Amino acid sequence: MIKTYRNILIAWALVCSVMATAQNQTSSPFSRYAYGDLNDNVPIAYRAMGGLGIGMRNNKVICSAQPASYTACDSLTFMFDIAASAMWSRYSDASGMRNKANGNLEYIALQFPIYKRYIAFSAGVLPYSSVGYDIAISDSINSDYHYTKSYLGEGGISQVYAGLGFNICDWVALGANVYYMFGDVQRARTLTFTESGLHSTLQDEILSVSSVRLRYGLQLFHTFDEHSFTVGGIFENKMKLNSEYYAVETSTDDSVFTSKGGFETPMMYGAGLSYTWANRLTVGLDFQRQCMASALYYYDTGAASGLQDRNKYAFGVEYRHNPQGRRYVDRVMWRCGLSVADEYLRTIQAKAYTASIGVGFPLRNAGTILNTTLEYQHRGNQAAGLVDNSLRLTINASIAENWFFKRKL
Repeated sequence: MIKTYRNILIAWALVCSVMATAQNQTSSPFSRYAYGDLNDNVPIAYRAMGGLGIGMRNNKVICSAQPASYTACDSLTFMFDIAASAMWSRYSDASGMRNKANGNLEYIALQFPIYKRYIAFSAGVLPYSSVGYDIAISDSINSDYHYTKSYLGEGGISQVYAGLGFNICDWVALGANVYYMFGDVQRARTLTFTESGLHSTLQDEILSVSSVRLRYGLQLFHTFDEHSFTVGGIFENKMKLNSEYYAVETSTDDSVFTSKGGFETPMMYGAGLSYTWANRLTVGLDFQRQCMASALYYYDTGAASGLQDRNKYAFGVEYRHNPQGRRYVDRVMWRCGLSVADEYLRTIQAKAYTASIGVGFPLRNAGTILNTTLEYQHRGNQAAGLVDNSLRLTINASIAENWFFKRKL
């Protein structure tokens, strides 16, 4: 038992050691606004299924998006999950069209049982939002005054989470996550004139976050012979975002503005369901809503804040021919999915459409799976002045080891 807990502490130390680098980066012009690109924190196996997870329950997957699912893990198994991605994107905005490539560490998570199959614990490091853009637009006023507008942003908000799942009975599970959110969103805007007689303007903004929020989860599940059904729900209350905002503008005169508070994380709720046949075929459907319009952003809500509610719909399928088959190909998991989500910016009346496929390769150790996911996403439209087409390849190692058992002599 001492060795078991020592291994747990080593794994947790590894999680903490990469906290500073776990922030997922982006180069999308969409991240120029508000908190940047939001992340739904769905595990890679489920991102291949359209990004669902609320109604999913699998003893081989750590799903931090649904804390009630933690009790699905085997009562003798310690799980560790790490994922990294590479993304190729083509952006079109007011500055023209360009191609970008990014490589990122996506997330790190661990999970293990505390008391048999009734209580389980999970923890990890996840991105909440990502900011990364570099835009320059040149123009002139009446062909007399030539200027360049530059927009630069980087950073984002990360989060460390810890959660517990409880089996209330054989068919009901409850769960809760507590998140510590931290990080800086930095933005700079410059207006530079070619003519020497005109003064340039520089504005720097920094939003620094250090805050806590909660998420609650519920799942109802039952198995009838070869048929398994799961229905789930999640909820987050609107909470004050502990933050500091700093802005400085430089022109002929310097002006500095600082404030604390004025921001909130939105109320969020979602529901999902899934059906599994003979541990071979799984079909799932999810819906979630983030009430961004009613949350404070720069002390405003609704139209004044520039934010609107974000809805997301996801559908996915997983199939493997025979989980106990002798042939390796029989045990391989094939996944595909679709999702559509609203942009949470009122100025961009557009949606994000995502199509995904993926494969899960069980390794020689049956408890460890190598998951790969390929996602194509189209965001924005020409009318909004922003279009983003991206292709993301993600690789995930989901490691499961039997730690919690007594050897017989």
